[in-house]
Amino acid sequence: MAVPNTAGVPSRAFMSIGEVLGQLRPEYPDVTISKIRFLEDEGLIKPERTSSGYRKFSREDVSRLRYVLSAQRDHYLPLRVIKEHLDAIDRGLEPPATGGSGPKVPRALVAAEGMPGPDSFRPDASEVRLSRRELLDAAGLEAEQLVQLEQFGLVSPRSGSSHYDGDALVVAKTVAEMARFGIEPRHLRPFKSAAEREIGLVEQVVTPLVRQRNPEARARADEVARELASLSVKLHATLVKAGLAPGLRR
Repeated sequence: MAVPNTAGVPSRAFMSIGEVLGQLRPEYPDVTISKIRFLEDEGLIKPERTSSGYRKFSREDVSRLRYVLSAQRDHYLPLRVIKEHLDAIDRGLEPPATGGSGPKVPRALVAAEGMPGPDSFRPDASEVRLSRRELLDAAGLEAEQLVQLEQFGLVSPRSGSSHYDGDALVVAKTVAEMARFGIEPRHLRPFKSAAEREIGLVEQVVTPLVRQRNPEARARADEVARELASLSVKLHATLVKAGLAPGLRR
């Protein structure tokens, strides 16, 4: 179940509670101002307040309200379950289907095949937040394997958080797949060292752009960093393949 869109919502930044009610009433005739305030009290929405204490609702607030109201009307979900769904969405996960067992990691994060291109290095993965248990389940790792990955600096929670992002998931899942061939986390330290050297090289290229401190230059820096990251992966994979080729021909 996806978050409903905000079609018909005014394009300006904030709306009053009365304007929000006017947006929702055609689709949800039973909604009232008291109902919206109740959902706020329950923590499902968190509109901002003016200095005078009036609520200021954003487009995201209206989208969340539509999600809550649809979940109640169409699926008869209790607020406790809806809160869990919203928490999953906030963490970049897909909420469980009706009757499902829990939130799901976006398939695009764990189903990538082939050589990654520049689009694979967009920041979306860093927006995902997984608990330790969710990371283990999605990656197919044992708890001890994750401990080893952390010891060797291959995976770590987000700074200042106990959650892991999508990049940590991709690393963990890749390591789990390599483990089928007897490769252990301790064998992968050279990958970490090589990546750090490549990061340093890319930073040398993009730092002059970043220092310009204007949106165009920063956008160009992001584009260059993604392209160089993609090319470095391609070069690394090709060198490994070329190096293995003579032995495989024997």
